[in-house]
Amino acid sequence: MTSPSLTVNGRTVPLDGVPAHTTALDWLRESGLVGAKEGCAEGECGACSVLVARPGTTTPTRWTALNACLVPVLALDGQEVVTAEGLGTPADLHPVQHEMAVRGGSQCGYCTPGFVCSMAAEFYRPDRAPGEPTPEHGANGFDLHALSGNLCRCTGYRPIRDAAYALASPAEDDALAGRQDRPAPAAVPTAVPGFARPADLPAALALLAEHPDAVVVAGSTDHGVEVNLRGLRARQVVAIDRLPELRGVTVGEDVVEIGAAVTLSEVAARLDGAVPLLDLLLPQFASVLIRNGATLGGNLGTGSPIGDTAPGLLALDASLVLVSAAGEREVALADYFTGYRRSVRTAGELIRAVRIPQPQPGLVGFTKIAKRRFDDISSVAVAVGVDVVDGVVVKARIGLGGVAATPIRARATEAALVGARWPDVAAAADVLATEGTPLDDHRASAAYRRAMLRQSLLKTAAEVAR
Repeated sequence: MTSPSLTVNGRTVPLDGVPAHTTALDWLRESGLVGAKEGCAEGECGACSVLVARPGTTTPTRWTALNACLVPVLALDGQEVVTAEGLGTPADLHPVQHEMAVRGGSQCGYCTPGFVCSMAAEFYRPDRAPGEPTPEHGANGFDLHALSGNLCRCTGYRPIRDAAYALASPAEDDALAGRQDRPAPAAVPTAVPGFARPADLPAALALLAEHPDAVVVAGSTDHGVEVNLRGLRARQVVAIDRLPELRGVTVGEDVVEIGAAVTLSEVAARLDGAVPLLDLLLPQFASVLIRNGATLGGNLGTGSPIGDTAPGLLALDASLVLVSAAGEREVALADYFTGYRRSVRTAGELIRAVRIPQPQPGLVGFTKIAKRRFDDISSVAVAVGVDVVDGVVVKARIGLGGVAATPIRARATEAALVGARWPDVAAAADVLATEGTPLDDHRASAAYRRAMLRQSLLKTAAEVAR
């Protein structure tokens, strides 16, 4: 096993002696690459955005924007990273940097390098193509949602949007565009004090058996916050994000199986519409920057009652494949959570995959109530899946988040829906308002949460055709 290293802006740099908890952002800045900034230290502002060469779906490599403040730098062992400094120079600006400059997209400049990196990832998106403009898509094919995880507090977004919409296609001799035609760096095994990336699943399970209290990370979008804001210093971190056994996606006649370490951005791309409820849910999950790192396994593994994927998967009757050195077992997601951030998963056990049974519900809806439209945590999340025959509901599954100590199924409402005519669901909506044990907190009052539960079902029935 070789010593850890990282290629940054074309130069390979050793990572010998780097403490296990060091984030990529801190390491970059200590190395003199100070363009990326720390704004929030929890993945909400995007000032720390950098580009990482990751496997693509339509090209061998895709430049992917990630929050450097959340990722342990050792998790990037053997990988390629480009920072704002590596995109261009003052004498030879990158097209993104040029457009941001000439269109007034930078004022104090604190957030600008992060915007530039996120914008560059979209600039290099392989399937970006000119088309009819919309409020959120430019005529050049630029999707403004690529910047949903980047915040600006002084310039305002119009000149930034103008810069994004002014970008042409990469030039034929653009080196970073050409890099996407070659395979992304393979994951390399890493073993240093306090941090390990096993080569495969058996090695990971053996390591977890040896260190039952180890912290397992994939995208580190949750663990990174604990490191930054709460000073967590785990004795052992095990990275599983590149384990091939956790990276599969299959769509079969009887089941859809999604590997626990497939990022949410990859889930959307690789399913390509095969799970309509996830198509509604995933665009509302945090931001593109977070979805580029976050995984289904990580979101469910934390056991958070406000993790957005759990309500959707509950409405799809999903199950989890849990694996340990002793073997595999399958657990219905409805039986997985046992308490606040607790589950049936035991020490040394990993989530290997999520399974969604086929056929899926005929009608689906997802409602997220939050203070911001994007890049926010849910106050309430409601996922609905129903089958309707001749205007009558014959089967219903509803998953709820934010209204109990765990994500829950709204079983009383499901029972009330069966036999009801769709979309005349007012009586069932009244039942939904009584589900769970919502609390008053800084995001919403219990009364508001109950009102939103009721309204969400009425909204879904009004919007979803028979």
